[in-house]
Amino acid sequence: MEQPRILVVVPAFNEELNIARVLTEACAAGHDVLVVDDGSSDGTVELARQSPAELIVHPENRGKGAAIRTAINRVLDGNYEAALFMDADGQHLPAEIPLFASCFKETGADIVLGTRMNDNAGMPLVRRLSNTFSSGVISLLAGTRITDSQSGYRLLSARLLSRLKDSGGEGFDFESEMLIDAARTGLSYAEVPITCVYGDETSHYHPVRDSFQFFALVARKTVDVVLRRVGK
Repeated sequence: MEQPRILVVVPAFNEELNIARVLTEACAAGHDVLVVDDGSSDGTVELARQSPAELIVHPENRGKGAAIRTAINRVLDGNYEAALFMDADGQHLPAEIPLFASCFKETGADIVLGTRMNDNAGMPLVRRLSNTFSSGVISLLAGTRITDSQSGYRLLSARLLSRLKDSGGEGFDFESEMLIDAARTGLSYAEVPITCVYGDETSHYHPVRDSFQFFALVARKTVDVVLRRVGK
């Protein structure tokens, strides 16, 4: 049976320790693969060029949201049905790509989110607590239960991508904002369980800056929800 036309997107920033393995395994999954390098200063770009994946390079670091936005244009221009985003640091297993493709094919969901919360024993306690908190807040604002809002392993339909093309920020808050907006505008949502992988990878999350962006997003979306209810 024919598989949906999906572009696997790997945003990358200074991931020379992991990028070669991730791309080798991702390309073996049978879908086109795109690397969006967000201004890496190490050997990430050179290693990506040695793989079969397509490569787009930002000359300077602009944030993960900007990398996602670059990929959106490529997906829409290529007439793909969806994009599957996965991190380049090895936390997302390329072997689980078929889980997303199968769920998308069966449900047609506009968002298929990979959730680590079914088996999160390997997640550091601080991450587990922050993820539980942020997922609870995002769920309230989205009006639907989201178990792992911080997961970057997610499939987005072309319909959703066309709406995201000219909206959102350029940081980590963009990933939370798309969950809220998609659910609030009636787009469909599904989750698939993924493996919780933590090693010696370096997080690009900046606690002060990104926490500020998250709470600013929560405040903005809370006001939107209140105004909608008042307007009814």
